[in-house]
Amino acid sequence: MPADSRLALRTLRHLAELQARGLGRVMRPPSGIDLSSNDYLGLAMDARVREAFIRGVAEEGCGSTGSRLLRGDREAFASVERRFARFKGTDAALYFSSGYLANIAVLSAFGERGDRIVSDARNHASLIDGTRLSRAGVTIAPHNNADAVADLLRATPTDGVALVVVESLYSMDGDFSPLTEYADVCASYGATLVVDEAHAVGIHGARGSGLMEAAGLDANACLSVNAAGKGLGVSGAFVAGPSWAIDYLVQRARPFVFSTAAPPALAYAIGASLDIVADEPQRRATLKSRSRYLRTALRAQGLSVADGDSHIVPIVIGENDRAIAVAAALQAEGFDVRAIRPPTVPEGTARLRVSVNTTLSDGTIDRFVAALGAALREHAATADV
Repeated sequence: MPADSRLALRTLRHLAELQARGLGRVMRPPSGIDLSSNDYLGLAMDARVREAFIRGVAEEGCGSTGSRLLRGDREAFASVERRFARFKGTDAALYFSSGYLANIAVLSAFGERGDRIVSDARNHASLIDGTRLSRAGVTIAPHNNADAVADLLRATPTDGVALVVVESLYSMDGDFSPLTEYADVCASYGATLVVDEAHAVGIHGARGSGLMEAAGLDANACLSVNAAGKGLGVSGAFVAGPSWAIDYLVQRARPFVFSTAAPPALAYAIGASLDIVADEPQRRATLKSRSRYLRTALRAQGLSVADGDSHIVPIVIGENDRAIAVAAALQAEGFDVRAIRPPTVPEGTARLRVSVNTTLSDGTIDRFVAALGAALREHAATADV
């Protein structure tokens, strides 16, 4: 393609604009103490999970060779789907190779013309894209406001289906969704609740199945998307719900029907992760304890952070360049923290998204908080000059 083509020129202009706004991004491998990944329970490097994956490769090969509806199906997938459905308390579950595809599948398959989707204002990009790919009308609800959702359902009645789409734990703010209130609203208006449990699976609830369990929701009365690449430490995601919903996704969900199946070895690894979640509840307790400790230490530094035990702790800085500079200072001290900027978060709220994991000690957290305080003071002073 000629370097002066219209596409090239327009793309180069967009890239220059991103750099000028402090929104240029680079890929950087892990380096230093992990305070940015989603491996909350430390399972990605657990020997039992790795050994299960290796066994799966030895028995099934590296690739699935086709979609699940062609030659890509394996008993390992069906087995882990049955296992996950029991874990979640649903009739059935279906595995997708990513949470992004799972969210798009649910919303594009079930959202038909004449339907109404009410979507939380801070939903993940995959949920937003799923609503756009559906043929339903979409209304954006104020964040975590069940009363507003009720008002919107009442103000925009539909002869079709109404879907209320939320996350249970929001990945950039670390706040919990009022799931019980949403379930009550959906019951009152005949709507179906769709819950993205990406950052709660393995961590919350008595069995670790997520915040739906903790809230006492009937998991078969909802549709949920449950990541296997975060708390479970592997990859992919399960859609869980009643049998009729999962059967329909097999028939009509384009990301399932037209995608090559994931490597079968992933199913082996996820099974091992589910074993650990069931057998070692102390991991969940440790994570919550570490999260509370970090929040206490941050407040001692004069930083404003919410109470609670959410393992996602945002440090809102504001300006893009300052967030990058503070992150770089912490990286130089050996802490792997990344700056999060628009469009992932709203304009003017660039931040460090600090994520806690079970490998962190009190001493490590103390050193990180001290380094963070120093970096914020240094770059605040520079910005004020």
